[in-house]
Amino acid sequence: MNPLDANDPLARYRERFLPTPGLISYLDGNSLGRPLAASVERVETFLREEWAGKLIRGWDDGWMSQPLTVGDELGRVALGAAPGQVAIGDSTTVLLYKTIRAALDARPDRTEIAIDLENFPTDRYLVEGIASDRGLTVRWVDTDPAAGVTPELVAAAVGPDTAVTLFSSVAYRSGFLAEVEAITALVHDAGALTIWDLSHSVGSVPTPLDDWGVDLAVGCGYKYLNGGPGAPAFLYVRRDLQGSLRQPIQGWLGSRTPFEMGQGYEPAEGIRGWLSGTPPMVGLQAMRDMIALIDEVGLDAVRTKSVALTKYAIALVDEHLPTATLASPRDAARRGGHITVDHPRFAELLPGLWASGVIPDFRRPDGLRLGPSPLSTSYAEVEAGVLAIRDALGE
Repeated sequence: MNPLDANDPLARYRERFLPTPGLISYLDGNSLGRPLAASVERVETFLREEWAGKLIRGWDDGWMSQPLTVGDELGRVALGAAPGQVAIGDSTTVLLYKTIRAALDARPDRTEIAIDLENFPTDRYLVEGIASDRGLTVRWVDTDPAAGVTPELVAAAVGPDTAVTLFSSVAYRSGFLAEVEAITALVHDAGALTIWDLSHSVGSVPTPLDDWGVDLAVGCGYKYLNGGPGAPAFLYVRRDLQGSLRQPIQGWLGSRTPFEMGQGYEPAEGIRGWLSGTPPMVGLQAMRDMIALIDEVGLDAVRTKSVALTKYAIALVDEHLPTATLASPRDAARRGGHITVDHPRFAELLPGLWASGVIPDFRRPDGLRLGPSPLSTSYAEVEAGVLAIRDALGE
């Protein structure tokens, strides 16, 4: 056993995750979290007792409220959000579209959207498409690919024409951890609204949205929230904005009286008005167990373990991969839950690593992302993964 595992106070939680036959090192928890055994039981119970047992009666027996009740739990446990501000449903893409459109409508006299060039493709593509449709200007923030968006860069990009900004709290490639509170304040000083993509931070990095004054936030449910492939995303709308912002996808479930099926759309009050279609009930179930586990462990303890794992990974990279380049911050205060290491041969080596049971992630042009998930990844896994990369490189 790696001595760091022997002294790890969170080591016992690894046994709660389902084992994967032939797995040596899973370093992609920042992209798809491993399933909890409790989630398998919960989903099976839902299929047998809820779906098969209640059929359509389930909507009147708790299903309809789950996107909001589970949203409140997620807000309390991982987002620093008071009740009534978080809802679960739709995909990250759809929720980002809703928030961008709503923010633009709230600033009709402004003509610019600010976003960084290294943001996740979906975020950039949405901004480009919406800007094109509405004749707006995209203000591209040019960031260091090995770092991310900073207050200084944002201050130079926003101004009286800025309607909304869209940045990621943790950069998807480099793992750079943005100064969310400081950047939000800068954007507010310019009179604009902020949207934060929390997909690579939720469940791994504390993000006290209420305290930071964040306007809108979106994130996915299948990375550190372990909701499984295609798990629903979540949406945060600060309470004092809920009466003035209006989301653009006017589905039946977001109406004030959905079951009256009446003519004309009138949005429901509060966060429920941001819902659109029928809740993804099966996909929602697995997230509940990971939210409960994070609550049990404590998000601060999760973050401490995450920092320790990435620090260990960096030390191993420095020692064993001398021809590779770290493309992530060394400073833990500016680093999220994963790191990226660049080498021109990584693309050709990835299939062999996967076949051997070592599973990192690849991001072009030449980066391997190492994303240890704090509650399911051991220090021994991190070591085995880096050593396997070393052997594949012939170093």
